[in-house]
Amino acid sequence: MRVTQGTFCYLPDLTDEQIRKQLQYAINNGWALSVEYTDDPHPRNSYWEMWGLPLFDVKDPATVMFEVQECRKQYPNYYIKVLAFNSTKGIESTALSFIVNRPVHEPGFVLKRIESNDRVQRYTVHSYATEKPEGSRY
Repeated sequence: MRVTQGTFCYLPDLTDEQIRKQLQYAINNGWALSVEYTDDPHPRNSYWEMWGLPLFDVKDPATVMFEVQECRKQYPNYYIKVLAFNSTKGIESTALSFIVNRPVHEPGFVLKRIESNDRVQRYTVHSYATEKPEGSRY
């Protein structure tokens, strides 16, 4: 099972050089960059832990790559992603988001069916990772 979230999620993992080029693209567009990490990549878990502070007005992708490398050292078996925030009036939203690190083993998810009243079928997604306590999932 491979978690597919963000841009480039169906492609092979990006190399550091490819990541650097995407960071340069975001910088050229004037977007603020940040690094986030989690051990629970549930699709509805949109609030990952932020690594440090957002990087505003960065001119060199090496600054962001340094933060990515430091986060990888601290959390080698976590999901790590880079976000680029477009603060243009009227947009004010994430313009680019992609995973830059993932655990070697991704446990995946199970789709659970729940019987409800009047034969209604409801579905929910359960992450296998959450069966272990936070911090020891990978």
